[in-house]
Amino acid sequence: MTASVASADSVARGSAAFHRGDYVRAARELAPAAERGNARALGMLGFLYEHGFGVPQAYAAAADCYYRGAVQGDPFAQAQLGLMYDKGHGVPTDFVLAYKWLNLAAARSNGRQRDAYLRFRDAVASKLSTYEIIAGQRFALEWAPDRPAPDVHLTVK
Repeated sequence: MTASVASADSVARGSAAFHRGDYVRAARELAPAAERGNARALGMLGFLYEHGFGVPQAYAAAADCYYRGAVQGDPFAQAQLGLMYDKGHGVPTDFVLAYKWLNLAAARSNGRQRDAYLRFRDAVASKLSTYEIIAGQRFALEWAPDRPAPDVHLTVK
């Protein structure tokens, strides 16, 4: 069995356990795939760390998992990272970066998932000035999975 097949099997088993609510098993199955950089596994493992499901709650570990999945273009990881920036959990509170990641997640999703990400993004936008919204949109437009920009921006007062 190749490493990619083993990783896919691990993610499938981890995802099934995650959706059954067997979070300890989900973490055990997802961790090896996440360590190999599987974006889907990173997103789900980040969720487990953020909420303390099956693993000790650790916002910094959650943010790290989400970031590593987000820069690969995984919309769930992007949305969750955006929400972490909105709440300041595991990362400094930064509404512009929250807007950026939620905008990217919405653009890569469809249906109810897209609608939810748009609602989250719009809630964040209500905390921003027009200039900050433009900056968040620009960061999202300039971003690509093959050349992720660092999560930094200039604060204008």
